[in-house]
Amino acid sequence: MVAAMADNKKQGNGLGGGLGDLVKAESMIQLAIALPAGCLIGWLLGSWADRHFHQGWIGILGIVLGAVGGFIQIFATASRYLKRGS
Repeated sequence: MVAAMADNKKQGNGLGGGLGDLVKAESMIQLAIALPAGCLIGWLLGSWADRHFHQGWIGILGIVLGAVGGFIQIFATASRYLKRGS
């Protein structure tokens, strides 16, 4: 869907008005959700691994790795957004 929208912009049709605003809003929502979702998924997987391996530190490692993954997603989305020039 995004590729089709990018093709429309290249052809001169553009994403003006409401549709362009929705695309920008979707990008901002991705940025807002990436870090908490990464931490939550990391914590859930880490706590499962804690119970499975009878350890107490893997949940913390899961949160940290989830946060790193969230930051990577934020930077990738932001660089794509800035590269697009919007």
